[in-house]
Amino acid sequence: MKTETASETAVLEAARAYGPHLTIDGYEAPRSLLGNYQSIFDLLDRLPEQIGMTKITQPYVFPYYCGQAQSGHPEWGITGVVIIAESHISIHTYPEKGIFFMDVFSCKSFDTEETLEFVRKALRPKRIDRSVVQRGLDFPR
Repeated sequence: MKTETASETAVLEAARAYGPHLTIDGYEAPRSLLGNYQSIFDLLDRLPEQIGMTKITQPYVFPYYCGQAQSGHPEWGITGVVIIAESHISIHTYPEKGIFFMDVFSCKSFDTEETLEFVRKALRPKRIDRSVVQRGLDFPR
């Protein structure tokens, strides 16, 4: 009796899932990019086409300020989302810390490595933690 390898299990899950959800945690990215409205807008505007998705709105990008951090200075950053026909792409940046958090969720498969490379070029983090979860394993087909 043959048992499945982890990669075989991942392929089977991907085949029956609603779709992949890629999370990206970026660290040590330049403050000048993370705090720049236009750089975040451009990332959200160009990424869908790059990975074969269909943008149904322009990106919505907003600065935010959220009270006092432990340092005594206000936390701030840029948050943004673009709605795609397949679901959404979102990002939250923390320029003073050089950190960003990003989600790419789709009902359609996409190349996660190509996505990571695009984000690396756009925001230049020194380190990325990522995970991919296959969502909707019981979604009726």
